[in-house]
Amino acid sequence: MPVMTYRDALNQVMHQEMERDPTVFVCGEDVSGGAGGTSGEREASGGIFGVTGGLLPKFGEDRVIDTPISENTIVGLAVGASLAGKRGIAEIMFADFLGLALDQTMNQAAKFRYMSGGKAKCPVVIRVPYGAGMNMAAQHSQTMYQIVTSVPGLKVVMPSNPADAKGLLTTAIRDDDPVVFFEHKAMYGRKGEVPEGEYLVPFGQAAVLNEGDDATIVAMGRMVAFAEKALPKLAEDGINCDLIDLRTTSPLDEDAILDSVEKTGRVVVVDESPPRCSLASDIAGFIASHGFSSLKAPVQQVTAPHAPVPFSRDLERAYVPGPAHIDAAVRKVVSYK
Repeated sequence: MPVMTYRDALNQVMHQEMERDPTVFVCGEDVSGGAGGTSGEREASGGIFGVTGGLLPKFGEDRVIDTPISENTIVGLAVGASLAGKRGIAEIMFADFLGLALDQTMNQAAKFRYMSGGKAKCPVVIRVPYGAGMNMAAQHSQTMYQIVTSVPGLKVVMPSNPADAKGLLTTAIRDDDPVVFFEHKAMYGRKGEVPEGEYLVPFGQAAVLNEGDDATIVAMGRMVAFAEKALPKLAEDGINCDLIDLRTTSPLDEDAILDSVEKTGRVVVVDESPPRCSLASDIAGFIASHGFSSLKAPVQQVTAPHAPVPFSRDLERAYVPGPAHIDAAVRKVVSYK
Protein backbone atom coordinates (compact mmCIF):
# COMPACT_ATOMS: atom_id res chain seq x y z
CA MET A 1 0.00 0.00 0.00
CA PRO A 2 1.21 3.54 -0.68
CA VAL A 3 2.34 5.71 2.23
CA MET A 4 0.80 9.17 2.53
CA THR A 5 0.05 11.79 5.11
CA TYR A 6 -3.23 12.20 6.97
CA ARG A 7 -3.71 15.48 5.02
CA ASP A 8 -3.12 13.85 1.64
CA ALA A 9 -5.49 10.97 2.45
CA LEU A 10 -8.29 13.46 3.13
CA ASN A 11 -7.44 15.42 0.00
CA GLN A 12 -7.44 12.26 -2.12
CA VAL A 13 -10.93 11.36 -0.91
CA MET A 14 -12.38 14.74 -1.86
CA HIS A 15 -10.84 14.48 -5.34
CA GLN A 16 -12.18 10.96 -5.78
CA GLU A 17 -15.67 11.65 -4.45
CA MET A 18 -16.09 14.87 -6.41
CA GLU A 19 -15.08 12.99 -9.56
CA ARG A 20 -17.48 10.14 -8.75
CA ASP A 21 -20.49 12.25 -7.77
CA PRO A 22 -21.18 15.65 -9.39
CA THR A 23 -23.48 16.62 -6.49
CA VAL A 24 -20.53 16.81 -4.06
CA PHE A 25 -19.15 20.30 -3.44
CA VAL A 26 -16.84 22.01 -0.94
CA CYS A 27 -17.33 25.35 0.77
CA GLY A 28 -15.46 27.29 3.42
CA GLU A 29 -13.05 30.12 4.15
CA ASP A 30 -10.23 30.14 1.59
CA VAL A 31 -10.80 26.51 0.56
CA SER A 32 -9.54 27.31 -2.93
CA GLY A 33 -6.36 29.00 -1.70
CA GLY A 34 -5.24 32.62 -1.54
CA ALA A 35 -4.26 34.92 -4.39
CA GLY A 36 -0.84 34.01 -5.75
CA GLY A 37 1.71 36.79 -6.24
CA THR A 38 0.44 39.91 -8.04
CA SER A 39 -1.52 38.14 -10.75
CA GLY A 40 -4.69 37.99 -8.70
CA GLU A 41 -5.13 34.32 -9.60
CA ARG A 42 -5.89 31.97 -6.76
CA GLU A 43 -3.10 29.55 -5.97
CA ALA A 44 -5.37 26.55 -5.22
CA SER A 45 -3.30 25.71 -2.13
CA GLY A 46 -6.41 24.66 -0.27
CA GLY A 47 -7.06 26.56 2.90
CA ILE A 48 -5.04 27.23 6.02
CA PHE A 49 -4.03 23.55 6.41
CA GLY A 50 -3.85 22.69 2.69
CA VAL A 51 -6.44 19.90 2.87
CA THR A 52 -8.50 21.11 -0.12
CA GLY A 53 -5.47 21.76 -2.33
CA GLY A 54 -5.91 21.33 -6.09
CA LEU A 55 -9.70 21.13 -6.05
CA LEU A 56 -10.36 24.55 -7.60
CA PRO A 57 -8.64 24.07 -11.00
CA LYS A 58 -10.15 20.60 -11.33
CA PHE A 59 -13.75 21.30 -10.33
CA GLY A 60 -14.19 25.04 -10.69
CA GLU A 61 -15.71 27.80 -8.61
CA ASP A 62 -19.22 26.35 -8.69
CA ARG A 63 -18.08 23.33 -6.66
CA VAL A 64 -15.17 24.81 -4.66
CA ILE A 65 -16.75 27.83 -3.03
CA ASP A 66 -14.80 30.41 -1.07
CA THR A 67 -17.13 31.93 1.49
CA PRO A 68 -17.16 35.00 3.72
CA ILE A 69 -15.66 34.70 7.20
CA SER A 70 -18.98 33.51 8.59
CA GLU A 71 -19.33 30.02 9.99
CA ASN A 72 -23.12 30.16 10.13
CA THR A 73 -23.09 31.04 6.42
CA ILE A 74 -20.70 28.18 5.58
CA VAL A 75 -22.72 25.51 7.37
CA GLY A 76 -26.05 27.05 6.37
CA LEU A 77 -25.02 26.95 2.70
CA ALA A 78 -23.90 23.33 2.91
CA VAL A 79 -26.98 22.23 4.88
CA GLY A 80 -29.46 24.01 2.62
CA ALA A 81 -27.87 22.70 -0.56
CA SER A 82 -27.75 19.18 0.87
CA LEU A 83 -31.47 19.32 1.60
CA ALA A 84 -31.98 20.27 -2.04
CA GLY A 85 -30.10 17.29 -3.50
CA LYS A 86 -26.43 18.21 -3.21
CA ARG A 87 -23.80 16.75 -0.89
CA GLY A 88 -21.99 19.57 0.83
CA ILE A 89 -18.60 19.41 2.52
CA ALA A 90 -18.32 22.44 4.79
CA GLU A 91 -14.91 23.31 6.22
CA ILE A 92 -14.77 25.17 9.52
CA MET A 93 -11.27 26.60 9.92
CA PHE A 94 -11.03 25.78 13.65
CA ALA A 95 -13.29 23.64 15.83
CA ASP A 96 -13.58 26.54 18.26
CA PHE A 97 -15.75 28.36 15.69
CA LEU A 98 -18.41 25.63 15.62
CA GLY A 99 -20.24 27.68 18.22
CA LEU A 100 -21.02 30.23 15.51
CA ALA A 101 -22.78 27.54 13.48
CA LEU A 102 -24.49 25.55 16.24
CA ASP A 103 -27.99 26.58 15.18
CA GLN A 104 -27.44 25.30 11.64
CA THR A 105 -25.73 22.17 12.99
CA MET A 106 -27.73 21.09 16.05
CA ASN A 107 -31.11 22.75 15.49
CA GLN A 108 -31.36 22.29 11.73
CA ALA A 109 -29.18 19.58 10.15
CA ALA A 110 -29.49 17.21 13.09
CA LYS A 111 -33.29 17.45 13.19
CA PHE A 112 -34.52 17.34 9.57
CA ARG A 113 -34.83 13.57 9.17
CA TYR A 114 -36.57 13.17 12.54
CA MET A 115 -38.97 16.09 12.10
CA SER A 116 -39.91 15.02 8.56
CA GLY A 117 -40.64 11.44 9.57
CA GLY A 118 -37.74 10.24 7.45
CA LYS A 119 -38.86 12.03 4.28
CA ALA A 120 -35.98 14.52 4.25
CA LYS A 121 -32.28 13.77 4.31
CA CYS A 122 -29.33 16.06 4.91
CA PRO A 123 -26.12 14.45 3.55
CA VAL A 124 -23.72 17.13 4.74
CA VAL A 125 -20.17 16.72 6.12
CA ILE A 126 -18.80 19.42 8.41
CA ARG A 127 -15.00 19.09 8.48
CA VAL A 128 -13.45 20.48 11.66
CA PRO A 129 -9.72 20.81 12.53
CA TYR A 130 -9.47 20.50 16.31
CA GLY A 131 -7.14 20.09 19.24
CA ALA A 132 -4.14 21.44 21.11
CA GLY A 133 -0.44 20.94 20.51
CA MET A 134 0.12 23.53 17.77
CA ASN A 135 0.67 26.59 20.01
CA MET A 136 -2.52 28.26 18.75
CA ALA A 137 -3.84 29.35 22.17
CA ALA A 138 -7.19 29.09 23.91
CA GLN A 139 -9.49 30.21 21.07
CA HIS A 140 -8.01 27.95 18.37
CA SER A 141 -7.13 24.73 20.24
CA GLN A 142 -10.31 23.29 21.74
CA THR A 143 -11.74 19.86 21.05
CA MET A 144 -15.51 20.49 20.76
CA TYR A 145 -16.25 16.88 19.79
CA GLN A 146 -17.71 16.23 23.24
CA ILE A 147 -20.33 18.93 22.59
CA VAL A 148 -21.58 17.71 19.19
CA THR A 149 -21.42 14.05 20.27
CA SER A 150 -24.18 14.92 22.75
CA VAL A 151 -26.54 16.04 19.95
CA PRO A 152 -28.95 13.36 18.65
CA GLY A 153 -29.06 13.21 14.87
CA LEU A 154 -25.38 13.98 14.29
CA LYS A 155 -22.75 11.40 13.46
CA VAL A 156 -19.32 12.25 14.87
CA VAL A 157 -16.08 10.89 13.40
CA MET A 158 -12.49 11.09 14.69
CA PRO A 159 -9.89 9.27 12.56
CA SER A 160 -6.53 8.59 14.23
CA ASN A 161 -4.45 7.61 11.18
CA PRO A 162 -4.27 8.22 7.41
CA ALA A 163 -6.00 4.97 6.41
CA ASP A 164 -8.98 5.67 8.65
CA ALA A 165 -8.99 9.29 7.49
CA LYS A 166 -9.57 8.03 3.95
CA GLY A 167 -12.04 5.29 4.81
CA LEU A 168 -14.11 7.31 7.25
CA LEU A 169 -14.30 10.46 5.09
CA THR A 170 -15.47 8.39 2.11
CA THR A 171 -18.19 6.87 4.29
CA ALA A 172 -19.10 10.31 5.63
CA ILE A 173 -19.54 11.88 2.20
CA ARG A 174 -21.77 9.01 1.05
CA ASP A 175 -23.84 8.97 4.25
CA ASP A 176 -27.34 10.44 4.05
CA ASP A 177 -27.15 11.94 7.55
CA PRO A 178 -25.13 14.93 8.78
CA VAL A 179 -21.60 14.06 9.87
CA VAL A 180 -19.22 16.22 11.90
CA PHE A 181 -15.73 15.08 10.92
CA PHE A 182 -12.95 15.98 13.37
CA GLU A 183 -9.37 16.19 12.05
CA HIS A 184 -6.62 16.82 14.59
CA LYS A 185 -4.41 19.71 13.47
CA ALA A 186 -1.29 18.07 14.89
CA MET A 187 -1.90 14.91 12.82
CA TYR A 188 -2.08 16.38 9.31
CA GLY A 189 1.55 15.47 8.67
CA ARG A 190 1.35 11.97 10.16
CA LYS A 191 2.24 9.30 7.60
CA GLY A 192 0.89 5.79 7.20
CA GLU A 193 -0.12 3.15 4.69
CA VAL A 194 -3.39 3.89 2.91
CA PRO A 195 -5.36 1.42 0.76
CA GLU A 196 -5.56 2.29 -2.91
CA GLY A 197 -8.81 2.83 -4.79
CA GLU A 198 -12.21 2.92 -3.18
CA TYR A 199 -11.98 2.35 0.58
CA LEU A 200 -14.70 2.75 3.19
CA VAL A 201 -14.63 2.26 6.97
CA PRO A 202 -18.08 1.72 8.51
CA PHE A 203 -19.28 3.96 11.31
CA GLY A 204 -19.79 2.49 14.77
CA GLN A 205 -17.03 -0.12 14.49
CA ALA A 206 -14.06 0.54 16.76
CA ALA A 207 -10.62 -0.85 15.94
CA VAL A 208 -8.73 -2.99 18.46
CA LEU A 209 -5.13 -1.95 17.80
CA ASN A 210 -3.48 -4.00 20.55
CA GLU A 211 -4.60 -6.95 22.64
CA GLY A 212 -3.84 -7.77 26.25
CA ASP A 213 -5.49 -9.18 29.36
CA ASP A 214 -4.38 -6.69 32.02
CA ALA A 215 -6.24 -3.49 31.16
CA THR A 216 -8.33 -1.76 28.51
CA ILE A 217 -7.36 1.61 27.07
CA VAL A 218 -10.16 3.42 25.23
CA ALA A 219 -8.93 6.37 23.15
CA MET A 220 -9.92 8.59 20.26
CA GLY A 221 -8.22 10.85 17.72
CA ARG A 222 -4.69 11.94 18.55
CA MET A 223 -4.91 10.24 21.94
CA VAL A 224 -4.69 6.87 20.16
CA ALA A 225 -1.15 7.66 19.03
CA PHE A 226 -0.19 8.65 22.58
CA ALA A 227 -1.67 5.43 23.93
CA GLU A 228 0.35 3.46 21.38
CA LYS A 229 3.51 5.16 22.64
CA ALA A 230 2.70 4.11 26.20
CA LEU A 231 2.24 0.42 25.36
CA PRO A 232 5.89 -0.73 24.91
CA LYS A 233 7.06 0.46 28.33
CA LEU A 234 4.03 -1.12 29.99
CA ALA A 235 4.71 -4.37 28.13
CA GLU A 236 8.31 -4.37 29.34
CA ASP A 237 6.91 -4.57 32.88
CA GLY A 238 4.50 -7.35 31.98
CA ILE A 239 1.40 -5.16 31.58
CA ASN A 240 -0.42 -5.93 28.34
CA CYS A 241 -3.42 -3.87 27.28
CA ASP A 242 -6.28 -3.87 24.87
CA LEU A 243 -6.18 -0.59 22.94
CA ILE A 244 -9.51 0.45 21.45
CA ASP A 245 -9.60 3.23 18.86
CA LEU A 246 -13.22 4.39 18.86
CA ARG A 247 -13.06 5.92 15.35
CA THR A 248 -16.58 7.31 15.81
CA THR A 249 -18.08 8.70 19.00
CA SER A 250 -21.61 8.71 17.59
CA PRO A 251 -22.44 5.97 16.85
CA LEU A 252 -20.35 4.49 19.67
CA ASP A 253 -19.18 0.86 19.49
CA GLU A 254 -20.53 -0.13 22.89
CA ASP A 255 -20.03 -3.85 22.28
CA ALA A 256 -16.29 -3.48 21.64
CA ILE A 257 -15.91 -1.57 24.91
CA LEU A 258 -17.93 -4.01 27.00
CA ASP A 259 -16.28 -7.08 25.47
CA SER A 260 -12.86 -5.74 26.43
CA VAL A 261 -14.01 -4.70 29.91
CA GLU A 262 -15.34 -8.20 30.49
CA LYS A 263 -11.92 -9.59 29.56
CA THR A 264 -9.66 -7.20 31.50
CA GLY A 265 -11.81 -5.72 34.26
CA ARG A 266 -9.61 -2.59 34.37
CA VAL A 267 -10.19 0.46 32.18
CA VAL A 268 -8.49 3.74 31.30
CA VAL A 269 -10.34 6.21 29.05
CA VAL A 270 -8.13 8.80 27.33
CA ASP A 271 -9.78 12.00 26.11
CA GLU A 272 -8.18 15.31 25.10
CA SER A 273 -11.20 17.36 26.20
CA PRO A 274 -11.55 18.84 29.71
CA PRO A 275 -13.00 16.44 32.32
CA ARG A 276 -16.45 17.87 33.05
CA CYS A 277 -19.11 16.45 30.67
CA SER A 278 -16.31 14.88 28.61
CA LEU A 279 -16.35 11.74 26.48
CA ALA A 280 -14.20 10.15 29.17
CA SER A 281 -16.87 10.77 31.81
CA ASP A 282 -19.62 9.60 29.45
CA ILE A 283 -17.81 6.35 28.61
CA ALA A 284 -16.85 5.77 32.25
CA GLY A 285 -20.50 6.20 33.21
CA PHE A 286 -21.58 3.82 30.46
CA ILE A 287 -19.11 1.18 31.70
CA ALA A 288 -20.26 1.64 35.30
CA SER A 289 -23.88 1.18 34.24
CA HIS A 290 -23.43 -1.74 31.84
CA GLY A 291 -20.18 -3.46 32.83
CA PHE A 292 -19.98 -2.91 36.57
CA SER A 293 -19.90 -6.62 37.42
CA SER A 294 -16.74 -7.02 35.31
CA LEU A 295 -14.80 -4.18 36.93
CA LYS A 296 -11.89 -4.97 39.26
CA ALA A 297 -10.94 -1.32 39.76
CA PRO A 298 -12.52 2.13 39.33
CA VAL A 299 -12.40 3.42 35.75
CA GLN A 300 -9.56 5.93 35.32
CA GLN A 301 -10.09 9.02 33.15
CA VAL A 302 -7.09 10.69 31.52
CA THR A 303 -8.15 14.14 30.29
CA ALA A 304 -6.93 17.69 29.92
CA PRO A 305 -7.37 19.95 32.96
CA HIS A 306 -10.60 21.91 33.38
CA ALA A 307 -8.96 25.05 32.00
CA PRO A 308 -8.50 26.91 28.71
CA VAL A 309 -5.66 25.70 26.50
CA PRO A 310 -2.47 27.66 27.34
CA PHE A 311 -0.49 29.57 24.70
CA SER A 312 2.90 28.88 26.34
CA ARG A 313 4.53 25.88 24.68
CA ASP A 314 5.67 24.39 27.98
CA LEU A 315 2.26 24.86 29.59
CA GLU A 316 0.52 23.43 26.53
CA ARG A 317 2.72 20.32 26.67
CA ALA A 318 1.73 19.89 30.32
CA TYR A 319 -1.94 20.50 29.46
CA VAL A 320 -2.33 17.83 26.75
CA PRO A 321 -2.70 14.24 28.04
CA GLY A 322 0.38 12.31 26.94
CA PRO A 323 1.95 8.85 27.12
CA ALA A 324 3.24 9.43 30.68
CA HIS A 325 -0.27 10.25 31.91
CA ILE A 326 -1.63 7.12 30.25
CA ASP A 327 1.18 4.96 31.65
CA ALA A 328 0.49 6.19 35.19
CA ALA A 329 -3.26 5.60 34.88
CA VAL A 330 -2.80 2.05 33.59
CA ARG A 331 -0.42 1.22 36.43
CA LYS A 332 -2.92 2.62 38.91
CA VAL A 333 -5.79 0.41 37.74
CA VAL A 334 -3.56 -2.65 37.46
CA SER A 335 -2.22 -2.24 41.01
CA TYR A 336 -5.65 -1.51 42.54
CA LYS A 337 -6.58 -3.96 45.28
